[in-house]
Amino acid sequence: MAETVMLAEQAPEKHVFRRVLPYLRPHRAALAGTLLVVLACAATVAALPPLVGRAADAIVARDRGALTATVIALAVAVVAQIGLARWSELLLMRAGERVVRDLRERAVERLAHAPLRFLEAHRTGDLLRRTTGEVAELALFVRRDLPNLVVISATLLLTAVTLVAYSWLLTLVVAVVFVPPALLALRSFRRGAEEAFGGQAAAEATVAATLTETLTARELLQTSGALPAWLGRVRRENRAVVAAARRTARVEVSIEVVSLIEGAALAVLLGLGAWLAAQGSLGIGAVVVFVLASRTLFEGLGDGSQLIGELQTARTGLARLLDLLESPGAHRADAGAAADADPPPRGELRAEGVAFGYLDGTPVLRGVDLAFAPGDRVAVVGVTGSGKTTLGKLLAGLYRPDTGRITYCGTDLRELPGPVLSRLIALVPQEVHIVTGSVADNLALVPGSPGRAEIAAAVDRLGLRAWADGLPDGLDTGVGVRGERLSAGERQLIGLARAALIDPAVLVLDEATADIDPATAGWVERAIGELCAERTLVVIAHRPATVELLARTVRVADGTTTEAAAAGARPAPTTERP
Repeated sequence: MAETVMLAEQAPEKHVFRRVLPYLRPHRAALAGTLLVVLACAATVAALPPLVGRAADAIVARDRGALTATVIALAVAVVAQIGLARWSELLLMRAGERVVRDLRERAVERLAHAPLRFLEAHRTGDLLRRTTGEVAELALFVRRDLPNLVVISATLLLTAVTLVAYSWLLTLVVAVVFVPPALLALRSFRRGAEEAFGGQAAAEATVAATLTETLTARELLQTSGALPAWLGRVRRENRAVVAAARRTARVEVSIEVVSLIEGAALAVLLGLGAWLAAQGSLGIGAVVVFVLASRTLFEGLGDGSQLIGELQTARTGLARLLDLLESPGAHRADAGAAADADPPPRGELRAEGVAFGYLDGTPVLRGVDLAFAPGDRVAVVGVTGSGKTTLGKLLAGLYRPDTGRITYCGTDLRELPGPVLSRLIALVPQEVHIVTGSVADNLALVPGSPGRAEIAAAVDRLGLRAWADGLPDGLDTGVGVRGERLSAGERQLIGLARAALIDPAVLVLDEATADIDPATAGWVERAIGELCAERTLVVIAHRPATVELLARTVRVADGTTTEAAAAGARPAPTTERP
């Protein structure tokens, strides 16, 4: 059985910022311009201590002209710093939001095109967390913290250059007294941060997944008496989130030791600077510059340490998002040489040596060899759980065989682009998916985005005009949340009308007439009769009356298929109800 690639609960964070670089390339011009503005802003901040030091020297020398010029320059620098800080903040937010928007769209597109097996192998809530919660937290970091972090980093760099330029001796003191213990504190933080923040993100994703399952299984939980046990599970997972958040908080608090190191280093600098000034080895202005620049350096490091926790949260979320974007399991391979081909509108569908199994390792199907000629009428039968629906999804290209292949006119379905495949083979499942909106909105969910005239023509072609006119607002009737205002049969009608709009070469119907009300059954059967014309029809069915109308029968049992001509089978005319 082919292995399904699973996403990691705690995604690896190694080289995460290097991994995101390819996603920044489309925005490199905007990012480069933003960086220049940030450097200009940082330069004005780094220039303030030297200007103050120059003013101090002018006061000591009683040089009124130099003092006036320095004060003017200082005022200009302060005004420029305020303006550049605001400008750089806006540019960083805009550039960051563009990158986040691009990542969000890529994540949604990846899930939209992901193989069905990949989606089924993961909890829906975890996938939603990665594509919504993680992106939302990343966007919040970009808006609130990233501008400060970038400006602080640039300011620290230029301030360090200023310190070296004024006194290499005092800079060496900073390097010895402050840097080693600060680096040790940061190293200790990073050692515990990945596990703490990653564990919290995984715990929150688990809660999100359980909440999603609670909403979808609410009727089962309420009617089966399993609700108390389920709520106990929810409470345990919530407690796990709280415990993970506490671990994260302890790690965040540990970074506060940098403030203590900062105070000790500043005290040493003041004492040494005063001694050097008294010895005449350093001017008053230089001492002022160094004290102010050191203060800027320490404050920047302190502010930066406050943002490290937010940076780690963003790093963890980004790693989980990149885990999804880079996962080979979530990627439908690009079509090969057949991508430019134009398959004929009608042709043979064939399964050759097909085997398929799910995650538990148990093969569902094996050694399947079937051929469906153009215009063929085939019933697929078997007991519940025998693999009928799995076979239908394989024939429609929704699953990829573990071994063997499914071909249309000799071309492997894996080599066909998604739009071409969806145009050739249509599957109408037993549970037709309905989105919030109107009936017309749901009918338009097919390739090509058909207009109102095309939708109306398809409804007429299937003989469903009377049904559509009988709805409260016709095709504009609202379907409610997840189609709650429609019966099971009406959902089937929408699925069949979608198939008519696609006009596929092969139509696969999975229990299309099962569990629908008698009033709607006639409409469904009439629509199926109209759709049968000039196309291959594969019907997964259990009703004997339906099976008897089809020319061939494929029986699925014990993972294998056998074929037999249906007794008394006859081609179903377009007006007869199967």
